[in-house]
Amino acid sequence: MADQPQLDITAAHKHFSAENFNKTWEYIENSDRSQEDDMVMLHNAIASLWHWSQREDVTPENLSVGYWQVSRVFCLIGQPDNARTYGRLSLNHAENQEPFFRGYAYETLARAEMQSGNRVAMRFYLDKAHEMASQVSEEEDRQLLLKDLETIK
Repeated sequence: MADQPQLDITAAHKHFSAENFNKTWEYIENSDRSQEDDMVMLHNAIASLWHWSQREDVTPENLSVGYWQVSRVFCLIGQPDNARTYGRLSLNHAENQEPFFRGYAYETLARAEMQSGNRVAMRFYLDKAHEMASQVSEEEDRQLLLKDLETIK
């Protein structure tokens, strides 16, 4: 039998869930990414989600955000089918969450459908995202969501 690693697995999951999430954001915010950067961004997003899924303190909210981030990355690298898959998972985990999280799940689904050329589904998800945005009580959060929704045409 393999020896147990000499590290705190719980602490490692906590560290890498946040570290990979933040690293993904650095790549998302860099509009001048190479193909290699795109793959590093994708790997960081998936690693973050996986580490979150291994944490004892994981919540549906955490998973909704993690699935959303992976979906957004798939949109950024032009893979709308994968973005749709992760967007649906985000929505599943956001189902009983605050409107902000449901709004972002709908946002990423609208974005995936926009890339797929499915205007009917895109409009449906965009309308749902706007409906959720109207229910967000924090003005800063509502404006953040609305700003992202404006980029979906």
